[in-house]
Amino acid sequence: MREGREYAEKRPLNFKMRKVDLCLSSEGTEVILATSNDEKHPPENIIDGNSETFWTTTGMFPQEFIICFHKHVKIEKLVIQSYLVRTLRIEKTTSKEPVGFEQWVEKDLVHTEGQLQNEEIVVHDGYATFLRFILVSAFDHFVSVHSISAEGLAVSSLS
Repeated sequence: MREGREYAEKRPLNFKMRKVDLCLSSEGTEVILATSNDEKHPPENIIDGNSETFWTTTGMFPQEFIICFHKHVKIEKLVIQSYLVRTLRIEKTTSKEPVGFEQWVEKDLVHTEGQLQNEEIVVHDGYATFLRFILVSAFDHFVSVHSISAEGLAVSSLS
């Protein structure tokens, strides 16, 4: 809770708080690292707002990607659309650089043959500047992540 008050105290008066999908490239979010890269299915597809596009891994696990918000955010709910992911770990940090991650959520997903996994996770203590998603294991050699949605608020800028 202390962390949230610190952000609120630092927030400029003109900084409007509104609930949005924080994981959209149109909100300024970026995928700054991915352990796999297929030209036809790049990691940027995760945050383009289109569940028809996706990022695919190129074998072996674990695989990971890091999302940068370029601001302090408070996440209340995550929705992950994926295919063939078995175990997902999510780590977060409030640092200005992608360091000092702490484990936040670890989830075993249900195998859904022939359709996307839609995993909704209500979260607590959701303050972050970066999220690291680690695909720990999978139901197959290749998996895909179609979208990550993070419902929440932009709390303050990184300045």
